Amino acid sequence: MQRILITAVIAAGTFLPVIIHAQTDSIALQPVNIKGFVPEKFMSGLKVQRIDSASLLAFQFQNISDLLAIQTPVSFNKYGPGQLTTAFFRGTSSNHTAVLWNGLNINSPTLGQTDFSTIPVAGFDALSIQYGSAASIVGTDAVGGSILLNSAAGNNGFKILLGQQVESFHNHQTQVAARYGSALRNNWRISGKTSLYDNRMNNQFPYRQRREYALLPSEAFQRGLVQDIFLNGKNNQEISAHAWITSNKLTSSPADTAGRELTLTKAYRAMLRYSFGDFTARAAWVRDIIDYAKGNYNQLNHAVTDKFSNRIEKDFDLLLNQNGGNISIKAGAEWTHYRTRVPGYEIPVITENRGDFFLLTRWQANAAFLVSLNLRQALVTGYNPPFTPSLGAEYDLVDLPGYKLKLKSSVARSYRVPTLNERYWKILGDPDIRPESGWNKEAGLEQTVTISPKSTFNASLTAYHNRIKDWTYWNPVKNYRVENLQQVLARGLELQAGWRGNVDVTQVGANLTYAFNKSVQERAYDAYSADVIGKQLRFVPLHTAGLNAFAQYKNTKLTGQLQFAGKRYTTFDNTTFLKEYALLHLIAETSVSIGKVYLRVQGQINNVTNTFYLSVQNNALPGRSFAINLIAAFDSNAKSARRNQD
Repeated sequence: MQRILITAVIAAGTFLPVIIHAQTDSIALQPVNIKGFVPEKFMSGLKVQRIDSASLLAFQFQNISDLLAIQTPVSFNKYGPGQLTTAFFRGTSSNHTAVLWNGLNINSPTLGQTDFSTIPVAGFDALSIQYGSAASIVGTDAVGGSILLNSAAGNNGFKILLGQQVESFHNHQTQVAARYGSALRNNWRISGKTSLYDNRMNNQFPYRQRREYALLPSEAFQRGLVQDIFLNGKNNQEISAHAWITSNKLTSSPADTAGRELTLTKAYRAMLRYSFGDFTARAAWVRDIIDYAKGNYNQLNHAVTDKFSNRIEKDFDLLLNQNGGNISIKAGAEWTHYRTRVPGYEIPVITENRGDFFLLTRWQANAAFLVSLNLRQALVTGYNPPFTPSLGAEYDLVDLPGYKLKLKSSVARSYRVPTLNERYWKILGDPDIRPESGWNKEAGLEQTVTISPKSTFNASLTAYHNRIKDWTYWNPVKNYRVENLQQVLARGLELQAGWRGNVDVTQVGANLTYAFNKSVQERAYDAYSADVIGKQLRFVPLHTAGLNAFAQYKNTKLTGQLQFAGKRYTTFDNTTFLKEYALLHLIAETSVSIGKVYLRVQGQINNVTNTFYLSVQNNALPGRSFAINLIAAFDSNAKSARRNQD
């Protein structure tokens, strides 16, 4: 077994998803108020995990992959600190995870994926993870699962937060955030959030290699602005405006003027949403910019993609009987226009239109039985994506005061529209590439045990079977020309368990995650590939696990986090692989309030045992490091909030 790393994750009470009020014995977290498109309502039978606000606070200075690698059984491939990070959801590839920001898919239409190193936890207020196919609910890309990021409206008053983290290797992060709200005349209310972050990862390692494996020198600078405004009025009206602007600069081998590589990515995301009663309309615009250059940067490849999206939806609620049986329906349509200019394409400017018609239903037959039937038909220029239905159900097998046991099951069709790169890239692309389609089946049990009034235990076990046809792949045998694999089968088990208890002012708890992901190619993509049939797909670990345990006394907390990833094969015939590794993260934090000012300090040690492990490109990742952060927050309502809680 491996040596274990000790790390520590930081982050401290940010105001973003919640406002923090320190008390003498605990920290009270105000729940967020999420409106707009909340697809979880129609995901009956699917496994959905909501990340609590305390976990978001603990990872406030890190990116989303650091959080999910501990809190979920999702595996990630990282090229290094601040470098490309992609998700492998339930044994699928990096192109099979939909990432939604306030209901809008923000995956790059050219690449078909999201670089999770560019998504900081500071960029959103609420986070949910949906496992398995949800194409009927959220659309394309949700083959292995989807990640749902949402913004939240605030309360009256004014809160401001300043945060700074300093790490080893001359890395540091800075955050400034404010949340505000006020009542207006004529029964209207305005609230908003403004957040800025600046992350600088100079990665000045004191060594160039570990165990004769080189560390890839790099510098990564990230900046972002998040702005949300909510205007709530009489007659259940809401107008909201959202903007998220990011700039990410990555330089590989910066000291090598001949061999260095520059990747500059920018994203401009803007959304305007209006709701009146059960009707909602949304308009959004996203611009993705990718600049790439090598050496002296004289030849800069400049790619720009614009996405214009409009969506309307209407909710209906039908009461069937007096015993509580009811049906909720959401019907709607979405239209999206793409315009892209990429130097590597056969055609200088590409335009494309996509449409979606969907009908989502939720039938609460009685207190114990819940069913969802969802239908979607996508339309794409030059393609005919499959009709995409899904059926899910949940049933309470046991519902007693101290014990609850729920059975969940679903079957769903999935699809993925080929990326623009896959269709239009010179020579290597294929304009006739086929859309992917598949069927995902899963079943699971969830239980909650109330051991005592101050102690609870939760556990879930899920089995899944996901067969995907026409899996798209850049084939190295054919000089990386894109083509469709005939069929891939991903299947496995997921286990999650958590316990929490408290005695007076002391709290303790632990959460465990484990996943077994068997993902193999069922049919060969050419006559010379028969030896890869039945072999595990590249970079998909067979086993992943995580453990998070904490102990808190009043406002002082110690947390340990263990992360394990099994070996990952680097060749199709499974003859070479990257070894398994285990990392342990350690966090110590304490907080204090002085009037309306809240202070929190947090420290961490990364890789105390100096465990050696490799990135996906056979470069060593850094060893032992340290970090410390300080958060100062001012809340104009702090005293009154504390009195209300007392």
